[in-house]
Formats: sequence, C-alpha cells, structure tokens
Amino acid sequence: MTYSAPITEEALTGPEAGDLAARALQITKVYGSGDARVTALDGVTLGIPRGRFTAIMGPSGSGKSTLMHCMAGLDSIDSGRVLIGDVELNKLDDKRLTRLRRDKIGFIFQAFNLVPTLTALENITLPMDIAGRKPDKEWLDQVIDTVGLRPRLGHRPSELSGGQQQRVACARALASKPEIIFADEPTGNLDSRSGSEVLEFLRDSVRRMGQTIVMVTHDPAAAAYADEVIFLSDGRITDTMVEPTAVKVLERMKGFDLPGGGA
Repeated sequence: MTYSAPITEEALTGPEAGDLAARALQITKVYGSGDARVTALDGVTLGIPRGRFTAIMGPSGSGKSTLMHCMAGLDSIDSGRVLIGDVELNKLDDKRLTRLRRDKIGFIFQAFNLVPTLTALENITLPMDIAGRKPDKEWLDQVIDTVGLRPRLGHRPSELSGGQQQRVACARALASKPEIIFADEPTGNLDSRSGSEVLEFLRDSVRRMGQTIVMVTHDPAAAAYADEVIFLSDGRITDTMVEPTAVKVLERMKGFDLPGGGA
C-alpha cells in the first residue's frame, strides 16, 4: 500500500501502519519564548512509506530540517508522537534513543562527516565497528558495488573527490541495513555531476535494495529523483507531489513566493 502524506491518525495507528517506516502524529516544535518564540513545526502529521524515496521541500524557515531532525531522533518534540517502525521515540531514554539511532537509522549529511584518518572502507564500517557488530559481508559487498567505489576502498577522504566522499557516506548509511535513512541536503556541497551520481545511487538503493530514504533538499532537480515530495511552509504540510519532475517542483516552489502561496 502507498500512503500520501499527510495521513490521518487512523492510518498512523491502525493495522496498515506497518507499511510505514516512520510516522509522526501532530508533532510541534517551538524555539524561544515571548517575542522570540518561533513555531518550527505546527501540528505535523505524516507517514513515510517503506521502500520509497521521499523528499521534503519548502522555503527557508519552513521547518523542513527541523522535521527531519525530530523524526530522526536528533531533536526532541514539544508535543505529539514520532515512531520509527513500532518504536515511539518520545518514550525512550537517552541510552535507548542512542541505540535506536545507531541500529535502525542511517544518516547522510551535507558535510560528509567522514573520519580523515580512516580509509573509505573503514569509514563505511565504522558505525558497526563502534557497536561491536560484524558486517553482513554479502550485503556489504552489494553496497560497495552499488556505490561504485571498490577500487577506492583503501583511499582516505583527502584522496577522494567530493562526490566519492559523499558516496562513501551513503554506503556507510546503508551498510548496517537501517530501517530508514535521513539525508540532509546530501548534494549541497557537490557540483552538478557529482550530485547527480549521488542522487542516482540513492534512487538505486531504494529500487534495487528496498531502502527507505527521506531527503531534505532545496533543489527541484534533486527532488525529481524522489518518488514523492512533501512541501512545508510555516511549519505545516501544505502539499504533496507524487512522481515529481524538476519543472513541476519548481513551479510549486514559486507558489511559496506569492501571497497565500503556502496555504
């Protein structure tokens, strides 16, 4: 079954919720107080389908990065519920939340976040090494072949191009077989060619390996690689688009600049 966000509370909590890798129900997030109070998320409800590539877009300050950070357990929420699979993040203490992020979630950041003294292969397996787990060799080989960097596994980050470094970061996120991967502007530091290579890899990991990916981006061309785009404005979901194209996404984003365009 395929969901289109936003979804109802019934879909979030009913028997069909098993098709969702991540869920949010009426989540709010507020920063500051008084005149400095900012409502970053204002009652957001959505579901992220398993085995799909979902992009989150919106103008600056719309809440898209906050939404991703809250759903990934990197930031707390003020009210509502966030679940990864059947585990409700709000009910976990710091130790169990850290374990869940390590075991169930993959992360890809704009800045790559590779350890400069380690080789590409060592960077890929680092989270599992820290957790004391041996990688599934067959799966690791599949990830390495999909990312296309087998000849570069012995090289350190300084010996790799930006696109190659980000593909190492993508492989690191995939290697532990997470339930979901959150990618925050993964092509933001890359030229267009390297960015396209990374996006094609992410799309292939969904289609060939059944991975679930949520990507925050400001780039309509990047969003066009996704199966669905969720649009935010002023901390609320305002629209969704299935089978997006860069042209359709750009036209929708232009609407945010018009009076009432985010409504």
